[in-house]
Amino acid sequence: MMMSRQTQEGGDSSTNYQAQNITVISGIDEKRAREVYQEMSLKLKEEFAQEALKIANSRVSEFESILLPKMEKMDGAFEAFADPSFQILLSEAQKTAASTERPADYDLLSELLVHRFAKGENRIVRAGVNRAVEIVDEISDDALLGLTAFHAVNHFFPASGEIYKGLDTLDKLFGNIFYGKLPTGRDWLDHLDILDAVRLNSFGGLIKLDEYYSKELYGYVDVGIRKNSEDFARAIDIIKDNKLPQNILVDHALNSEFVRLPISNRRQIESLTFTQQFFHQGVFIPNSVALTEGQKEAINRIYDLYSQDSNIKSENIRIFMEKWDERASLNILKKWWNNLDLGIQVTSVGRVLAQSNAQRCDKDLPSLD
Repeated sequence: MMMSRQTQEGGDSSTNYQAQNITVISGIDEKRAREVYQEMSLKLKEEFAQEALKIANSRVSEFESILLPKMEKMDGAFEAFADPSFQILLSEAQKTAASTERPADYDLLSELLVHRFAKGENRIVRAGVNRAVEIVDEISDDALLGLTAFHAVNHFFPASGEIYKGLDTLDKLFGNIFYGKLPTGRDWLDHLDILDAVRLNSFGGLIKLDEYYSKELYGYVDVGIRKNSEDFARAIDIIKDNKLPQNILVDHALNSEFVRLPISNRRQIESLTFTQQFFHQGVFIPNSVALTEGQKEAINRIYDLYSQDSNIKSENIRIFMEKWDERASLNILKKWWNNLDLGIQVTSVGRVLAQSNAQRCDKDLPSLD
């Protein structure tokens, strides 16, 4: 599980009710959405000569077969087909689909349009999607892969507080993203810069991956509380006084002499829940219970009891990266990242392009806020 950061009503003129089994028919249903798609695709006759039109229509038809099922799964998505700005974007996406020979681009274009529907009220996102649609057929395979990997490092983190499970989650994510060989050199970055997907700074640089993840996932590498110490006894008292689960302190996977809270950083305390068993009709039923504000404050006090021994933390980071390197995709990522010697800033265009491509590769990824 990764982390990053509908109700529909029809108007009076667009809703019909049938007696007995009530069926709500919105102004734009799947049939009408397909008709709109076909109406927009007629513009291709103005864009291509007769010799190219057959190929263009075939590609646009394949794009349709990917886009419409995705839109169907989202509440209210077909209503977007009545939006003039969405129709303009759809027309541009059809032109791009007609122009590209890569089948994967149809999937990528569909993810961009889905993203446009989901975040269309944000004009920055809208502008980014519009430009991204235009360059899908121009961006090279290796540049898109590098952009997506860079974006994933900066935006997706494991939700699990278990260290090895978190590493496995990241390894799976990048394993899904690495559908080709990661690009090296500078050409791919210059290519992205030309396409307005990134901004480059020759005077900047990136921190090494070891340092980056040890800061982002500090809950994994912070020292924790030494077992059977005075601070450990204080932590147990806090747990009891606030009716917290006894297993909220777990063995530290990187140092068996310590215990830690099962979180990757302190921000997760706000969203922590614990499971309670309720006996109902002869069966124990698990139920997720949110923490009270007092319990959240108590967990923060437990974190404050962590040892600040820098030598032990450095050793935790060393072991953490040793376990990192044991995972094939993470090992590849680290070597690639640590050889990037430029400052790289992803633009709004690059962000929506990379996000859409990442979700094309891994359907379980959350959308960005």
